[in-house]
Amino acid sequence: NDGRLADRVIVCTGATAAVNQSMHCVESGGTVLFFGAPEQAGEVTIPFPEIWRREITLQTSYGAAPTAFPVALELIRHVRVPVATLITHRLPLDDIARGFGLVAGGGESLKVIIRLAEDR
Repeated sequence: NDGRLADRVIVCTGATAAVNQSMHCVESGGTVLFFGAPEQAGEVTIPFPEIWRREITLQTSYGAAPTAFPVALELIRHVRVPVATLITHRLPLDDIARGFGLVAGGGESLKVIIRLAEDR
């Protein structure tokens, strides 16, 4: 990007560290979309003077409307959205605690799959 930051930053986790980091990853005039649900008691710091001066848009999203599911499934079915590339970890059921820890930490994981049995 030749030193440019992202025009759009999508935060897909409620992890406080990810929310805070997003403010430093967006270009002036860009948008930060908060897609992941934060902890109910969680708090983040929004550098308002910086956001205001750089004209950053903060946007939230909640996409659980029943009418959205058929559209999403069609996009996935026709590989318009390559969801398989989003899976960073596949763990056996015995490692479920580790899986939840990876997701809660918001660090090295994007999507964690817990397998009930070996993949076919």
